[in-house]
Amino acid sequence: MGSFSPSSFSTATATATAAVPFNVKKIAVIGAGPSGLAAAKYLLAQDGAFPRIDVLEQQAEVGGVWNYSPVPRPAEALPVPQTDAHPKRPDPPVYVPVEKDGDGTGTVPLFPSPMYDDLHTNIPHTLMKYSDLAFPEGCDIFPTRGDVQAYLVEYARDVRHLIKFSTQVTNVSLRSVEGQPREREQWDVRTTDLLTGKETTETYDAVVVASGHYSTPYIPDSVEGIAAFHAKHPGVISHSKLYRNAEPFRGKKVVVVGTGASGLDIAAQIQRVCKTPLILSAQTAAPPETLEHIGNPVQVGQIKRFLIEERGVEFFPLDEDEDDSAEKKEKGETKIETDIDAILFCTGYLYTFPFLPDVPLVTNGRQVHGLAKHLLHITHPTLAFPGLPIKVIPFPLTESQGAVLARLWSNTLPLPPTPILEQWAREDGEGTSEGKYHVFPKGGDGRYINGLYEWLEKESLGEKGKGKGKEPPHWDAEMLWQRGIYAEAKMQFEKTGKKAKTLEELGFRYVPEEVEVKKAEDVEGKDPHLDVAG
Repeated sequence: MGSFSPSSFSTATATATAAVPFNVKKIAVIGAGPSGLAAAKYLLAQDGAFPRIDVLEQQAEVGGVWNYSPVPRPAEALPVPQTDAHPKRPDPPVYVPVEKDGDGTGTVPLFPSPMYDDLHTNIPHTLMKYSDLAFPEGCDIFPTRGDVQAYLVEYARDVRHLIKFSTQVTNVSLRSVEGQPREREQWDVRTTDLLTGKETTETYDAVVVASGHYSTPYIPDSVEGIAAFHAKHPGVISHSKLYRNAEPFRGKKVVVVGTGASGLDIAAQIQRVCKTPLILSAQTAAPPETLEHIGNPVQVGQIKRFLIEERGVEFFPLDEDEDDSAEKKEKGETKIETDIDAILFCTGYLYTFPFLPDVPLVTNGRQVHGLAKHLLHITHPTLAFPGLPIKVIPFPLTESQGAVLARLWSNTLPLPPTPILEQWAREDGEGTSEGKYHVFPKGGDGRYINGLYEWLEKESLGEKGKGKGKEPPHWDAEMLWQRGIYAEAKMQFEKTGKKAKTLEELGFRYVPEEVEVKKAEDVEGKDPHLDVAG
């Protein structure tokens, strides 16, 4: 993951031919989740530079992934395998009944998110919060999903008048004008009112695509026999997006695939009620403290093939580290489990943009192509994608991105020339593969947040405090300290009953003179199982 260095482009920016100034007056923000709300706040605060900001949200409330729905998408609607990053249209809603004031009952469109019943964040709220709003006093230090949703509703108060709810974006297309410089491009955005069915098309000067990336589940198709197994045993294979609680797994023989944030948390919940031991499938071995925390499941390697008649699975040997070769894996002793009742894939999601069919963004859905700093489209700089990185502290990171967009499109921050944007994109990809492109290393978010802050401070035009809009976040030594210890603190939080209100209660106290002053790059960590932010 390339580090962000403002000095790497300052000279080039100063000597390059001046870019055509943007003429952005009307902006569409797609999504009122954490990144869309942050973008809207920063755009609105940019000294009236943007007379029209429309936030287009397909749900009936803000919150994005945190907007909990007790009803998941029907299991039969889940394709197995699922690798299609190019759906022809956005997901259809599920209509659920609601009571209407004095008018009996009706229905509202709902788009079920992956949020499940018993979920606490894996980030302390003192680190997770937006820079201008603290969580309520007395909140658990690792808040519940309900706490976070209420917090986002409160955060949205300043921009709620901009939001069009139950409005689904169905198409975004470039309005082609011959000879138009890229800074003056416009976009036609077609929407559907999900309450009335009315379709509308409006033209915008810039589009913020804040639609999230926890919508389209990823279930690999590379495993031998997965489709035939699913056809023979429908309902056995599922995905964490459909998980709400452990009760459906009570007394069953269960395999959980994946050891990311949701995989480990869900495995710990299921382990308490399923037929023990739970079977945990992953490429590399999790550390002993992680396994003990879950309840000591049986660790196995990745799935090699499905055994259809036996309702079973053959597993590769478990890698001791990520560098184990494919040849070593093939020669190792496999393990077979039969009579399996449930296989839950916690294997993440695909980046998909079905409403943007004419802009090449994704291939296999594991990366969004053509972006500088995981945000700005290089060819079309009036198109931006905040909130893509994972394994990050997302709220402050999206604030930083919102500040960049507000200053850039108001011509307060000069647009770097194309060669510099392309250089950034190459740096973004250093040391990554397509499957891990937007996966930040531990400490990468601190470097990113502080790097954007320094760029904005150095390159923004005008006098300090004038014309610069809303101040972006900057992480000080205490924030970087919290970033370094929060994973261990979360484990302690769960061990002590999920009741602690402060990090101090868990034994983590920041004493400046006792803590080595850290820079963002010093937070780097090596254990992927303990770095589960985002």
